[in-house]
Formats: sequence, structure tokens, C-alpha cells
Amino acid sequence: MTGTATVVGAGIGGLATAIGLRRAGWSVTVLERRTGPERYGAAFGIHPTAQSALDRLGVGDALRDHAVPYRDAHIRTPDGTPIARLPLERIERKAGRPELLISRPYLLDALLAGLEAFGDVPLKLGERVTDVDALAAGQDLVIGADGIRSAVRTARFGDRSGPRTVGTVAWIGIADIESPVHGETWGSGRFFGLTPVEPGRTNWYATAPEATTADELRGCFAGWHDPIPRILDATDPATWIRYEMRHLYPALPSFVSADADADADSGTDAGPASAAPVAPVALVGDAAHAMTPNLGQGACTAILDADALTRALAAAPPGRAGVTGALRAYDRERRRSAQRTAFASRTLHRFMSTERTRLRDGAVRLLPG
Repeated sequence: MTGTATVVGAGIGGLATAIGLRRAGWSVTVLERRTGPERYGAAFGIHPTAQSALDRLGVGDALRDHAVPYRDAHIRTPDGTPIARLPLERIERKAGRPELLISRPYLLDALLAGLEAFGDVPLKLGERVTDVDALAAGQDLVIGADGIRSAVRTARFGDRSGPRTVGTVAWIGIADIESPVHGETWGSGRFFGLTPVEPGRTNWYATAPEATTADELRGCFAGWHDPIPRILDATDPATWIRYEMRHLYPALPSFVSADADADADSGTDAGPASAAPVAPVALVGDAAHAMTPNLGQGACTAILDADALTRALAAAPPGRAGVTGALRAYDRERRRSAQRTAFASRTLHRFMSTERTRLRDGAVRLLPG
């Protein structure tokens, strides 16, 4: 079916959803509270399943133009001793293609180009949504892709679920040198990750206690194995990005609010007959299931959300009942999977950040090679 939709948020999930809807024949408008496209951030890991979703959205080739494969990475102790391999080879054998890493701005550029290629999808910057019901009046669908502090989610689901901190600060950056090793180094209450991002550069991320400042970060990893101190020294602190690690808690009971459609189709009295119909809502990405970054699956889950939602809508029969059925199909396909990923990421964060390193490292050594 086709219809009219407004996507709130022009991040990864919002742009991917807008592309999928437009490919399915929908009329789409994208609203973004920022006054310009996001240009910050480091590398995203794109799992083969998310690569396939981007292929279906028509932007897979643009992804591969700027991505690099992620292979041969280990978990290490601070002295550099490898204790396990990351399961990248198993992923590649199973999927027939490797995990890819891409700089966040490149992925956003690919999605923006994919959207602009249609020539008729307005992207309105500097639009802060405060009245979701007014926005939804007369639309067939509203997509909440507006992040962990989603105004769309709060309007339809209340504020019971919201951002929760985990007591850890994360730092990310890109150094203008290539690291000879990749993977993660797990210490006591902190860890450091190194990945490729493009030739001649290394993406890095680190976590430390919440009170850690930029001036203290290098000290947190002084004495750790090479090249960690060199990577930090090769990155201008002015370019470091600091954020409190957060997740959405408690988990939402649904990613969709389709009652307005169901009421209209069944004849239930949903308000004055003269009132404009209010569109149902679907949440994607961080608005639905924001997670800690430990599994590196935030971008992937947003892409998979967009793909599943737009596939369900493309296959739906015409009419408001078709939208309702498609939203419920999307919720069945994505909610439990995404929430399991979010829970696993949060659990891994606690495991990685523990101060009981001997027990943790012993358990990691038992992982298959």
C-alpha cells in the first residue's frame, strides 16, 4: 500500500526508513531538530544482515565504497596478552561476507544521497516536534526516529521508559595513524577498542569511570600495551567525543501505537466525527531500543528496523487496516530481537567493566577461537 508519512529524525534509522517508504511509493517528509546534517562520530560496524538491508534500500554500493572489512581482532589484557578472538571469522563464514566498518559521516552521506535521489522528499532542518498529535493529524503514519529522548515515544507511550545511565563515560575518536592490532583491551573497570576505519587512520573508543575528564583519560590508559598510548597521543583532544553511556529502560511493551487506526476501522467511537484522523506511530532505532554500544549493534538494529517496517508496509493491503496490520507485523518481527540485543549489550557492558578481572578473563579464555 501507499500513503503519507512523516519521519521525525534524520539519523541512520530515520533516513533509512524514509528511503524504504519512498521506494514503496509513499509520500514522505523528514523533520530534523538539528539545523544541519550530523557530521560527528567515529566508525559504525555493519553486520552482514544490515548490509543486506541496505542493499534492499538501494544504498549498499555507496556503503561499500567507503567501508573497510573488519577481520583478525582479539580481546587482550592491558599488557597485550590475547585471551580470545572476536567472532569475525565465524560471521564471515556464515554470511559469505565480512563485517564492515564505516565512518559515521560516510554512512549518513550515503543515506542522504539515497534520499535526495528521489528529488521529492522534503528534509526540513531545525524542526523541533512538540505536538505529535497535531503532526499526526491527516497523516497515514508517523515514524519516531528521534533518538533516546524521543518526543514521539513520550507522546504515545508516556515517560515510564526513558534514558538510564550506566555510570560510565565513553570517549571516541579517530587517530591519523594505522594500528597494527585491532580489537578490545579489557582492564579493571575500563576498556579500550581499536578498529580500522579507512586507510591510514584508526577508530578508537574507550570507557572510564563517570567522573573522568579529558585531561585524565590518557592517565587511565598509561602503561597499557602499544599502540594505545600512541593512539591517544596521535588524536587531538579537541576532536574527542565524550558521552555518558545510556540505554532505554524499561523495555517498551510495543514499538507501535496503532489503536487510532484500529478504532477507526472497527467503528469504535474514537472522538468527534469532525476531528481529523490521527495517524498511528511506529518507533525505530534509539527511540525504540537505545542500547549501550558494547555489541556495536546500534546502527545495525536501526537499519534492520527500517527495513522490516518498510517491507511490512509495502506488502500491506490498502486502507487503514492495512497500516495497522503492517505495524503489528513489524512489532512482531523486530521488538523481541532488538530488545534481546539491547539486553545482551547491557550485560556485556557489566561483564567488560567489572573489577573482578581474573574471573572474567578466565571465562573469556574459554570462548571458542
